[in-house]
Amino acid sequence: MHQICADLGDEHVSLDSIVANLDSGDWLRPTPATGWTIADQISHLWFFDQRALLAATDVEAFVADMQLLISGSGGVEASVIPGRAISSGELLESWRADRIRLLDAASSMDPAARIPWYGPSMSARSFVTARLMETWAHGQDIADALSLVRVPTRRLKHIAHLGVRARPFSYRLNGRELPDGDVAVDLTAPDGSVWHWGDSADGSPSVTGSALDFCLVVTQRRHWTDTDLCVVGDQAVEWISIAQAFAGQPGGGRLPGQFAAG
Repeated sequence: MHQICADLGDEHVSLDSIVANLDSGDWLRPTPATGWTIADQISHLWFFDQRALLAATDVEAFVADMQLLISGSGGVEASVIPGRAISSGELLESWRADRIRLLDAASSMDPAARIPWYGPSMSARSFVTARLMETWAHGQDIADALSLVRVPTRRLKHIAHLGVRARPFSYRLNGRELPDGDVAVDLTAPDGSVWHWGDSADGSPSVTGSALDFCLVVTQRRHWTDTDLCVVGDQAVEWISIAQAFAGQPGGGRLPGQFAAG
């Protein structure tokens, strides 16, 4: 837990370094998420970091809050409302304070403890991994809004692992039956090593390419055809077309051609 929490903290700091010195006009820049500004992206992270802390420390209160959120008409949009009610400086400081509280609580949790969330419950380790994935993914929206290219890090392995493990979830979410058999995944890490999941055999369904491209696809920040991923076999194509590493309803993702490779 200390290692995954340290990695989440590093992801927080990485994103913080991008937004810390933005002026008030930049905070209002639109991002690829329709209708959301950079400030909205940070508000979303802040809102769900608060809910994550609640889930980790007071299950009954979290469940009540979750039911209230789900039953309301705002849905995910409720997460941007708090940030729109305060200045960008107040938003930044509030996000900083609450993400530290989350890390303090998470670092002492049993890695195997089950934590409730908006999708299936997760182990504490996977729960923190999901917060890292969310921070990185919404950070990508912000980077895209600012036309920045972020340097990929070894922290992508957490996101890639979550994306692979979420394959059955992606099928359930889209009302499809999970096919028999595996899809092998071989990804080139930022340091040039290879991360591998699944059973490989000649002609079997597979996804290969860079870890960065795979993470962009499973977080739905890029359409897979706009990456250099090599997707072999009908099962692999079907999965990568609906792959989703985050909880909630099936995402719309990015349109083909919106962010072309290269």
